[in-house]
Amino acid sequence: MIKLGVCLCGSFCTFSTVIEELKKLKSHDMDIYPIMSYNSQTTDTRFGSAEGFIKEIESISEKKIIRTINEAEPIGPKKMFDALLVAPCTGNTLAKLNNGITDTPVLMACKAHLRNDRPLIIAIASNDAMGINFKNIGDMLNRKNIYFVPFSQDDCIKKPNSLVAKFDLIHSTIESALEGKQLQPVLA
Repeated sequence: MIKLGVCLCGSFCTFSTVIEELKKLKSHDMDIYPIMSYNSQTTDTRFGSAEGFIKEIESISEKKIIRTINEAEPIGPKKMFDALLVAPCTGNTLAKLNNGITDTPVLMACKAHLRNDRPLIIAIASNDAMGINFKNIGDMLNRKNIYFVPFSQDDCIKKPNSLVAKFDLIHSTIESALEGKQLQPVLA
């Protein structure tokens, strides 16, 4: 059984899709350990309440969510996960990850996990990914143990800088990453 850490950041419009993918991962016999950023665990939006998402995620994973930096820190020393997924990964989280900033449970989980030379899989969901954040994607694509769920523009007319992962490719991306390969094509 694959031990998979799953981090959720505040791209709230994608939460329902990500939760459906978590159900699929669980059906593929993955042991899911949820981690949420501060914003994702406390912000109610038109897409749903934070508490509602938390209950659903904890029900799927059968585990309590890792909610603090202190709770996330042991991920590295204990080598808790075979792979770590950030889905959705906001532009803010990606920028901080690229620049070594560790100020949320998600970022601490990523930092702690990467020290073990194990795969970190990023499922981007950002309105500025092809704007100021594009350099962070480029930097991260060239880093060891970083893999991206293939992504594309979700609305090239109304939001020309926006990129969203093909969330239905999460499972395939995890399998490839565990073999040390980036699922292709990255730009779907």
